[in-house]
Amino acid sequence: MEKKQNNAVTPYDLDGRPPLKVAIPLGLQHVLAMFVGNLTPLLIITGACGIESGSELQVALLQNAMLIAGIVTLVQIFTIGPVGGKLPIVMGTSSGFIGVCKSVAAVMGSGVAGYGAILAASFIGGLFETVLGGFLKPLRKFFPAVVTGTVVLSIGLSLISVGIGSFGGGSSAADYGSLENLFVGFVVLIVIVALKHGTKGFTSFSSILIGIIVGYILVGIMGMILPTTFTYVNDAGETVEATKAWVLNWSKVADASWFAIPKIMPVKWVFDAKAIVPICIMFVVTAVETVGDISGITEGGLGREATDRELSGGVMCDGLGSSFAALFGVLPNTSFSQNVGLVAMNKVVNRFSIATGGIFLIACGLFPKLAALISIMPQSVLGGAAVMMFSSIVVSGIQLITKWPVTPRNVTIVSVALGLGYGIGANSAILAHLPSAISLIFGGSGIVPAALFAIILNIVLPPDEKSEVEIAEEILAEKKAKQKK
Repeated sequence: MEKKQNNAVTPYDLDGRPPLKVAIPLGLQHVLAMFVGNLTPLLIITGACGIESGSELQVALLQNAMLIAGIVTLVQIFTIGPVGGKLPIVMGTSSGFIGVCKSVAAVMGSGVAGYGAILAASFIGGLFETVLGGFLKPLRKFFPAVVTGTVVLSIGLSLISVGIGSFGGGSSAADYGSLENLFVGFVVLIVIVALKHGTKGFTSFSSILIGIIVGYILVGIMGMILPTTFTYVNDAGETVEATKAWVLNWSKVADASWFAIPKIMPVKWVFDAKAIVPICIMFVVTAVETVGDISGITEGGLGREATDRELSGGVMCDGLGSSFAALFGVLPNTSFSQNVGLVAMNKVVNRFSIATGGIFLIACGLFPKLAALISIMPQSVLGGAAVMMFSSIVVSGIQLITKWPVTPRNVTIVSVALGLGYGIGANSAILAHLPSAISLIFGGSGIVPAALFAIILNIVLPPDEKSEVEIAEEILAEKKAKQKK
């Protein structure tokens, strides 16, 4: 397809303004791809910190998350000075921090204070990543595809258990794993898969959001025809009556206001090294992931490698955006891999079109009723989407690792990083006799140790006799020779 028709800007042009009737649906398409994923980390971490589902605080945080995602997306697209990659990148709350934040919440004793410690650490970590972005050019050689791919793969692996926990209704729910919860999760998942691969265009791209909507309708119907409460025996041996996990609490939506100005610092910060150190390390990891996402945008959508300016600006926007998010009680913001895949698939790279989606997110952040509607989402509905979203991150990591021919050196890097690094993180009991600081940094999710081992091995292992590019060119030449024969 030609990039311009009748001298008009098309969605396949990086710059320029297509007609709004074309730009707005394309922007909304990108929002639909990340809308649920942008709020999922907040739902999980606020739950881990004991913040009540559907509470005024959680609704305010969800409201702020949409606002911040929109603002940081616009900065990433249009830039402010050196900050921003000037590329069609959609930003949102990072799911990569879920494992580390859950570990911090456990160490800090959960509660709102634990969430405050996460925010303070995120503010400092964001500034740290901003500085790292400014020096990215000389550091770029330390983050080849095998390293970034290993990091993305470990992120996906660490989240699969989180997704399946939600699928069963939430691991802390008294009716966890009930047939009703599993039924809801499977229906949502089936709808998403059917729309994703059985339809084209809008319904295919927005399959996750449509699946969530179907889940809401389903649990609404279930609430009218099935019992909504049950009794169980708690750990103290008492018989307790509770509401089933899949039941919608519409009163939270009714109590939320129609319009509200987002509050700055809705949670008091707590500065604690036990939170700052592991989260700062995670910011190094997410910088590596962002480098991979930016490379995916330029290679998949523009057919070229990312420039040093694009990579540096993109990482700096990640950092400052995360510090800015912390001021509003929101977890770190980063580039969304789901949207990278969307760009690679449809080649729509027009920045103005993607920016309309950012403006829509800002509008959503000003209406608390919408945030409340999301906050009452049953965990089983969320889980039906999360198991697929989180697993897709694993696939993205595999694609990055296999971007170039897999050499023995790369096999060693991935094997050790996942086997030892991720293995230690996923089985943190092995660190029980080591200092608690080490257990906090390396235990829990497995992302940090896997990233650290991948980076170290990439530095210390001798390079292959031939570069990845040379090997790829040889394989391509062999294929062409066979075709001629």
